[in-house]
Amino acid sequence: MELASKIHCFDLRSSCFLTCSSLLDTRRITKTTIRPCFRPISSSSSSSLTQTNKTNNNSGNLVKITTSNTRIEQTLRSSRVSAVSVEEAETITTTSREDIEKLLSDSASLDDGNSNSRRSGKQANGGAGASSISSGVRLENISKSYKGLTVLKDVTWEVKKGEKVGLVGVNGAGKTTQLRIITGQEEPDSGNVIKAKENMRISFLSQEFEVSLTRTVKEEFMSAFKEEMEVATRLDKVQKALESTVDDLGLMGRLLDEMDLLQRRAQSVDLNMVEVKINKMMPELGFSPEDSDRLVASFSSGWQMRMSLGKILLQDPDLLLLDEPTNHLDLDSIEWLEAYLNNQDVPMVIISHDRAFLDQLCNKIVETDMGVSRTFAGNYSQYILSKAAWIEAQNMAWEKQQKQIDQTRDIISRLSAGANAGRASTAEKKLEKLQEEDQIEKPFQRKQLKIRFPERGRSGKYVAQIKSLEFGFGDKVLFNKANLTIQRGEKIAIIGPNGCGKSTLLKLLMGLEKPRGGEVIIGEHNVLPNYFEQNQAEALDLDKTVLETVIEVAEDWRLDDIKGLLGRCNFKSDMLDRKVSLLSGGEKARLAFCKFMVKPSTVLVLDEPTNHLDIPSKEMLEVFVSVHANNDIFITVCAKCHGFLHSHSYSVYLPDVSTGCNF
Repeated sequence: MELASKIHCFDLRSSCFLTCSSLLDTRRITKTTIRPCFRPISSSSSSSLTQTNKTNNNSGNLVKITTSNTRIEQTLRSSRVSAVSVEEAETITTTSREDIEKLLSDSASLDDGNSNSRRSGKQANGGAGASSISSGVRLENISKSYKGLTVLKDVTWEVKKGEKVGLVGVNGAGKTTQLRIITGQEEPDSGNVIKAKENMRISFLSQEFEVSLTRTVKEEFMSAFKEEMEVATRLDKVQKALESTVDDLGLMGRLLDEMDLLQRRAQSVDLNMVEVKINKMMPELGFSPEDSDRLVASFSSGWQMRMSLGKILLQDPDLLLLDEPTNHLDLDSIEWLEAYLNNQDVPMVIISHDRAFLDQLCNKIVETDMGVSRTFAGNYSQYILSKAAWIEAQNMAWEKQQKQIDQTRDIISRLSAGANAGRASTAEKKLEKLQEEDQIEKPFQRKQLKIRFPERGRSGKYVAQIKSLEFGFGDKVLFNKANLTIQRGEKIAIIGPNGCGKSTLLKLLMGLEKPRGGEVIIGEHNVLPNYFEQNQAEALDLDKTVLETVIEVAEDWRLDDIKGLLGRCNFKSDMLDRKVSLLSGGEKARLAFCKFMVKPSTVLVLDEPTNHLDIPSKEMLEVFVSVHANNDIFITVCAKCHGFLHSHSYSVYLPDVSTGCNF
């Protein structure tokens, strides 16, 4: 029996539903079948990885500032300094002497060391006995604890030139902590971080993209050059101040001295190349010249991710760290990111729970489990095979040693009396060596996570029906005369680009939004929906404990059953009294899912349920859906998640717009 009967898509060009035909790998569906026009600029612009634009030095107004042998050219666009963000820009029309004195009181000379520190982060120096490396970064015997809880206890691995390392492990294993230790944002309790060179430039793309929605695209890229922009801003202010001090020769002389210092500083930071670098980077990221003056807020999260990535690449990093870069991205953006990163020569470390993403990019996997790291060659799929072989070999070695220990104990018991006491003493020393110095630990294997929902019978044949649905925000139309029928037993995945209305459709189904036209009809017989919102984990009460969080929503559940549920979701007994505020992002997502599971339902409505879930938790969810389908437990799953569709059990249908986008 197939796990799902349909995957429904949206196409912004027609504002209605599309149905797709059967494909094996839904992870790549948009690549081969559906290519929605989601890019928020004209369709004529290209996002090709190899597309480049020549720098246009003739656009805008060109201001030349010259003293002695130094010349700095600064381009001003649209009556604003492009080097200055919207919130930072200042226009000086008439400058008073007080304003000029204040300007001159600030030091124009910036410490050379600040330039290096802003890009490389705090340095973690290797201690006594630390090894050296020729390229990249090496973590050596790192340990780290928080409030008595040991997260890392023996972590050793490295990333070198030519390597793309996937850092994997369950939620709470300390993956992000390791990245923060590399950047110097956190200090290890013990161990060393060895870097190939002193002033290493390390760039960190965090889970939440750091962009300012009120800036233009050009200004956002300019913000990557903080020191250069400070120099450019001061040059502009000094130039304006000079224009208003022609009658004060003393003050003018001081301003000219200030300008000379700034111009020499501009040369040392290569200010002239800032715009050249940005103009070269933008088309590589898929941005057109027309996008320069558009606000960041007008772009989807996928395009904001490109801006964040572009900003850190503009800093010419020696090492690139990426923490869950695919979260909140649509399929098209994930595929673009894969291709773009594959074309980069810079070594990188990637934390991701997207198996396909790790397969496409990585040539080394570092697993962190129970505070200990292990390194495997190859991508994620090769890591799974290598780990299974390692576990088998380790189990065999452990079993062999246990037999040796048992045999030695038996010898000791037989020789412990009389004239054989000396031989017994020798055997005891051998046993001590086996148990301490040469002891082989049995490899730890986590239990298979299981999901069980309270059963409430089966719903009627028709779960929900959408008729001639019309909806939008302002002038933006999301649905135009859309029709959809959901029947008992269907497994429906709603996919499409960011902003096309996937989450909105789920809210319409749940009655949280009202349509402009048409209607949403919910079935009458035993339709009990359970809705998992995209930001469910963010809504948790940080002051409650793990156990209290589930108890408050678990009606008619015995305490032992609640603890059993939490245990199946890898919340051990020593974690039940832990505050939610101390959990990692992934652990919060898993806890939110536990809350979701205690509610009886016949229809499951999930919006990005795999966001922040680790790979074992994702696999748990996939197994749950498979088991319920095979057992004829009729639950409808509406999902817009990406990695969740990796399962080959889904059926997919090609779009047929000629039918009016009806199913």
